[in-house]
Parts: sequence; C-alpha cells; structure tokens
Amino acid sequence: MATAIFIKRSDLIKNTALSGSIDTDKFIQFIKIAQEIHIQNYLGSDLYDKISADIVASSLEGDYLALVNEYIQPMLIHYAMVEYLPFASYTIANGGVFKHSSENSTIVDKQEIDSLIAKERDYAEYYTQRLIDYLSFNAPSKFPEYYSNANEEIYPDKNALFNGWML
Repeated sequence: MATAIFIKRSDLIKNTALSGSIDTDKFIQFIKIAQEIHIQNYLGSDLYDKISADIVASSLEGDYLALVNEYIQPMLIHYAMVEYLPFASYTIANGGVFKHSSENSTIVDKQEIDSLIAKERDYAEYYTQRLIDYLSFNAPSKFPEYYSNANEEIYPDKNALFNGWML
C-alpha cells in the first residue's frame, strides 16, 4: 500500500515558521514520522488506515474529508515541526554529519531549539485536544472505525498532553 501523507508541503510552509525556500527532502520524512507516531496514536489503526486508503484512492470525502482538513492537518503540521526542529541544522552525507552555518547568521543553542519545540508541541496538543473532543462526540455515528480496533492494533489515545519523559 502506498504511503499517504495527510498534508502538503504548502500546508507546512504556510502554517509554520519554515522558509518557503527549504528543500522538501529536508523535512518530508519528519511529516511521515509525525503522522505514524502521533496521528495514528490519536486516531487508532482502523481510522488511520481508512483515511490513508481514501487519500491514496482519491476518495476522501464527506465527514472524513472534514476531519482531515479541520482537525488532523493542523495537528500534523505542528507535530511534524516537533519532529523536524532537532534535526533542522544538520545534514548527514557521505563525509559525515555537518552543522550548517551562514556567514551572516548565528546558530541558535539547544535551549532555544527546545523552546521552539515546546511551543510547537503546545500548538499540536491544542489541536489534538480538539480532535479528541470531536471524535469522542461524533465517532460512533460518523467514524465507526474509531472504536473498531482489535488485538494488536493501535487503540486511540484519549490524552492530548505530553507530560515529559519518565526516567
């Protein structure tokens, strides 16, 4: 099955601080990672697979299209940034790992990057809570796949907040 990406490059550029000149190859994998880790976690396997299949088949419509446009895409945009920002200044190539610097710019420190990541996570959690509330109210009638997961499938997470890592 082909991998469906739930947002377009332009969605990410228009709704974040990413520059329009950024190479898509620098961040496309982080959209996929954010989608598979975060979006699937909140939709559950069955609803995620239904939406993905409909996107691949160009048959996404009705309530599912509204769900993607109004709830999933805003979440994914900011979760993609959460995943991308720690790697934004690095390139891994044949010669090793390189950190970019420009002669008329300064590289920000880890604390500043962490602050940007936290802000993007806040945005993502806000949109995630909106999705959870919407699905909790509408899922049985509009989105039966939300409750149809079984066995080893991913069941939808109903908690939108990231409370840090427990060590």
